[in-house]
Amino acid sequence: MGKTPHPPLLVVADSNVPLDLARGRDVVLDAMMLIREKLRGGKILIPPRVVREIAYLAEVADDAETSGAAIRFLRCHREWGCQLVNDVSVGADFVEDVARNLRAERLLPATEVNDSVILVEAAALQASLLLTNDAHLRGIDFLRLKFVMERFDLTPPAIATPAEIVKKFLR
Repeated sequence: MGKTPHPPLLVVADSNVPLDLARGRDVVLDAMMLIREKLRGGKILIPPRVVREIAYLAEVADDAETSGAAIRFLRCHREWGCQLVNDVSVGADFVEDVARNLRAERLLPATEVNDSVILVEAAALQASLLLTNDAHLRGIDFLRLKFVMERFDLTPPAIATPAEIVKKFLR
């Protein structure tokens, strides 16, 4: 009997990852290569909130470097193997409700609205991994997160930085 093929790894990227990719940061370039080539042909998804954040930065960022990186990412995302996602099947209201619950449970600070939405979108997209450099997301109590998200029939993704991916999988 042959092996059942594994589906590709689904990875959701937080806003800082696409911007660093567009800036040419080596660790992010290496992490993206590893995800695509070594981790079961991984797909890198850019969830709706991140797409909106990057589009916003492309238009109104305070500094030219950030707006340039946002524009570069939006123009070149396909070349880097990233897929923009416009919506999630569970709906925006559901995502906002779960995100609000994560903040109410103090898994993330009340001010981290976008981070909470991105985390819920990642779970709703059934991502295995959320790639981020954000300290709030990296420091989340994963066990508590799992219990809270299970109340909404969601499974949270593992959360890692690009540097962690490179360190663990580049040999």
